[in-house]
Amino acid sequence: MALTGLPLGVRSAIVIKNLVKGVRNITRRLMRLLVSWIGSADLRAPGSEEEFGIGPVAQALEARKFDRVLLLADQEKSKLRRYEGWLRARLAGSKRCVLGLEHVQLRSPTDFDDIYSAVTQTLERLLAELPEEPDLTFHLSPGTPAMAATWVILGKTRYKAELIQSSRERGVETASVPFNISLSPEFVADVLRAPDKSLENLSSGGGQEIFKFGDIIYRGDAMRRLIARAQKAAPRSVSVLIEGESGTGKELLARAIHQASMRSGRAFQVVNCGAIPVDLVESELFGHVKGAFTGATRDHVGHFEAANGGTLFLDEIGELPLSAQVKLLRALQEGEIRRVGDVKTVKVDVRVIAATNRELAIEAAAGRFREDLFYRLAVLVLKVPALREREGDLGPLITGLLARINDQSERAREPGFLRKKISEDAKKFMIQQPWPGNIRELENTLRRAAVWGDGETISLADIKEAVLPAVVGRAASESILNRPLDQGIDIQSIIGLVVEHYLRRAMAAAAGNKSRAAKLLGLANYQTLSNWLEKYRVS
Repeated sequence: MALTGLPLGVRSAIVIKNLVKGVRNITRRLMRLLVSWIGSADLRAPGSEEEFGIGPVAQALEARKFDRVLLLADQEKSKLRRYEGWLRARLAGSKRCVLGLEHVQLRSPTDFDDIYSAVTQTLERLLAELPEEPDLTFHLSPGTPAMAATWVILGKTRYKAELIQSSRERGVETASVPFNISLSPEFVADVLRAPDKSLENLSSGGGQEIFKFGDIIYRGDAMRRLIARAQKAAPRSVSVLIEGESGTGKELLARAIHQASMRSGRAFQVVNCGAIPVDLVESELFGHVKGAFTGATRDHVGHFEAANGGTLFLDEIGELPLSAQVKLLRALQEGEIRRVGDVKTVKVDVRVIAATNRELAIEAAAGRFREDLFYRLAVLVLKVPALREREGDLGPLITGLLARINDQSERAREPGFLRKKISEDAKKFMIQQPWPGNIRELENTLRRAAVWGDGETISLADIKEAVLPAVVGRAASESILNRPLDQGIDIQSIIGLVVEHYLRRAMAAAAGNKSRAAKLLGLANYQTLSNWLEKYRVS
């Protein structure tokens, strides 16, 4: 429209009108789109907001306005459905925000090739459906460090996107990435599909607080250090030796390493070396041919062949007979096995992860385990801490294990199933126990309480009935100095347990003679002992 010849006031009004119209068009064109992975902290949020917070995704949606949200996830679909329902309920008041969730398959959450392909394919499909180019934002906090690194590279190259990060302490903020990258999309794809050493180091987990690795739930520094090493071990194909007390979750760690490796799509074979009869060890590990021995009526594939291309987990490796250790050593050295009764060898590509509750180096030094096999297995050694050494982990573990028990019961459609919660006083009581049986005993106690308790909430009384006497006994003796402090302790109660313990022992040793018992305890006289017996109700 020609403005020449029109009065100045009319021309100004038309210009302003066109400017406003242009701004409206720009506003309409720049739809705000948030793209993010769903992380373990997000999945933990439903029902646990007070303890864990609402998670990075919900935190970002509360702090900033977006027209559309695309969430990528590779976790179990049942967990994602629960989280999606919870998040949609939180967004119910925001009618403009459209939520989409895309489930993708990753060989590993640290695999740059898979992450890059999943992100770019999903984004290109979505962008092709949109009428106009959106204002993109990538959320760095949810997911693994490899996912965050991919967002940074894509946000600085292929897609011009704002990068945000969030934490419970500092809220949501724009991530400061003080550089630009001038690379072609093809070069970026090559970099991500063949990551260099710096990207591999980033994917090991340094600098980010991660609360889950496979099915392992943790928060404290002891497990963070272990998981950081496990994540570095996962991409390698070398042998791993996992040491730790019974019930600490050695098999869970082995599974998590397998899932985070390039072999995750192949078999994960579990062998309990201590449960195989001595005369069948070689047959179970390496297989046999028909007629190899009495009862061998057909060919049998051993665990090594069954795990070909994948991972073989040898639990309680210290129980393996010395005769079988020789053949195991050869299989590891040569990459081939021979079935019992066969004349030919079979090539196998197997990664071995072994576990033991013994100190295998001491066993080897004492001649109870082959030293050469020990060094072959112990290329990478991971020591799982006992539960009493995992400061800060008990609270999240109780919450996570109870959620797992609920999910298992729900899937099994158990008659009369009620999804259980746990009261604060019951949880505090559990946190103050030493759990000599480690995570296995903790989970079994929760399961007993969930089965025996009548209501929806597990009470303190339910937990006390579910705790085995052995746990209480050791709480008063062996582990009295190892109580976790993360949620406080009742020091007077602990002192009472110590006093009661020694009062009973002294009275038993003195055959009920108070004067002698008082002397054993270093008390002034039997009257002082009588006062203590009355105070602590020891008969």
